[in-house]
Amino acid sequence: MDRWATFDCYGTLVDWNAGIRAVVGDELLARYHEAEPRIEAEQPSLSYRDVMRETLRRLELDDVDALARSLPGWPVFPEVPQALEAARERGWKLAILSNTDRDFIEASMTSIGVPFELAIVASEIGSYKPALGHWRAFEREVGRLPHVHVAVSYFHDVVPASGLGIPTVWINRLAEHREPPPTRELPDLALLPEALTELAG
Repeated sequence: MDRWATFDCYGTLVDWNAGIRAVVGDELLARYHEAEPRIEAEQPSLSYRDVMRETLRRLELDDVDALARSLPGWPVFPEVPQALEAARERGWKLAILSNTDRDFIEASMTSIGVPFELAIVASEIGSYKPALGHWRAFEREVGRLPHVHVAVSYFHDVVPASGLGIPTVWINRLAEHREPPPTRELPDLALLPEALTELAG
């Protein structure tokens, strides 16, 4: 039987704080992270390019297309390629469930350099996490929910995946404290292959 691990991309595999900070600066980073999910919830049919544009407009930045230009070059976290390759070697199929657009995720997957069997993006399903559209689209495509979901965002990913009964690995890069706890918690992806093996029983 195929074993599927799904992943959030930005913040989990790709350093989106570094990418966003380079455009908005330290002083606006927190405000950006507050505004973006509000816009996604208000207008789930928007492309992610337009979500970023609207977020920068609300932050009163002049160049509202700066993030869209920069995103394909956002850096991959250093431990990610090796961890994902090790997971594949252990028999896991990998998929991305991302609040983004197809061209952005394709660029980021190229940067990651490890094959994914599937990528589901918000702009193609008209839904942004924490809504359940990504998991339902995955279920339609694969025939079942994923065996494990891996993500950095407790709000966007861990809570909704847990609500569907999917075991979760919270990549807690900022050493936050949240309740209820995820199935597993790791500071980065370095030990992810071992955690996946444990969760697979």
